[in-house]
Amino acid sequence: MADRSAIEWTEATWNPTTGCDRISAGCDNCYAMTLAKRLKAMGSSKYQVDGDPRTSGPGFGVTLHPESLDIPRRWREPRIVFVDSMSDLFHARVPLSYVQQVFEVMRETPRHTYQVLTKRGTRLAKVAPRLSWPHNVWMGISVEDGSQRERIDHLREVPAAVRFISAEPLLGPLPDLDLTGIDWLIAGGESGRGCRPMERSWATDLRDQCAATGTAFFFKQWGGRTPKAGGRTLDGRTWDEMPTPRALIAA
Repeated sequence: MADRSAIEWTEATWNPTTGCDRISAGCDNCYAMTLAKRLKAMGSSKYQVDGDPRTSGPGFGVTLHPESLDIPRRWREPRIVFVDSMSDLFHARVPLSYVQQVFEVMRETPRHTYQVLTKRGTRLAKVAPRLSWPHNVWMGISVEDGSQRERIDHLREVPAAVRFISAEPLLGPLPDLDLTGIDWLIAGGESGRGCRPMERSWATDLRDQCAATGTAFFFKQWGGRTPKAGGRTLDGRTWDEMPTPRALIAA
């Protein structure tokens, strides 16, 4: 899983770890867990470790892949890279020393822009001071409804060039967000079998909050049986705003 991506807000994926565990309602229909089960059945070597059936699944046990660390070094052309689309780099079972190795690769490949996304804000804030934060690393937190606001507070503690929120799948309203120190917000509905519908007002409210605070807004999808089933226009247009890294602002 280190190739060009169909995800609208990135260009490539890089998975130095795979596997995860469900920790909140946004994980209930995890696309990565479903895909890992399929990849295990196909014999993919990266997806042969099973996770705890209570929180994970076949082929989705947390696994380190040090053989994948050098992949970005081999990409000559600059790419926007989603790190661990099939995992969570800040999972408790990923040792800090390994997270530091991943960050070292990112530091040594400044031609690329790396987008790291986690649901584990507590661990992120705990280990952030022990990481070297290069200018090409964007750090994001997943928030699916109003019950995870503390994750955003943890994100604000991180000295990343861009801090972003992924409100996907958006399962409830997020009124009166404190977007101080947040550069970008991605919103999107859930897709796949048993997907839970997103209300229009939840998306438009986030868009309006971003407009009021100068936060870049990206509307990824409405969701449905497939990711593209409902399209991605909101009020008659697409919203593809991208953030400006603080390092560039300072320059």
